[in-house]
Amino acid sequence: QVQLVESGGGLVQAGGSLRLSCATSGFNVENYAIGWFRQAPGMEREAVACISYREGGTSYLDSVKGRFTISRDNAKKTVHLQMDSLKPEDTAVYYCAQDSLFPRCRINWYLTHLYDYWGQGTQVTVSS
Repeated sequence: QVQLVESGGGLVQAGGSLRLSCATSGFNVENYAIGWFRQAPGMEREAVACISYREGGTSYLDSVKGRFTISRDNAKKTVHLQMDSLKPEDTAVYYCAQDSLFPRCRINWYLTHLYDYWGQGTQVTVSS
């Protein structure tokens, strides 16, 4: 049974940092692309970052480039999202998801329907 569980969210002041974790089970995370997404109230879910299998090629939403870093620890079956220089507009529920068909982040990696399994989300709130 494929499961993804996010953790690490919380309340932080603008300019601060958080590190989100996505713990996986039921599949070998080493062989799949994993994405991080976020959804603010009243907004559509948007892709934030993607990491490919093994060597871990990455893709990012333009507005988080240079501030967020996605990484993977295959031994611990976990994918992380390090978020630095946080802004109030980063406030959202953050989700991780598995692309069960492709090991590498696709060209259109930002499309939510390409991801098959999702976690329950973790709330990130950035105060100004």
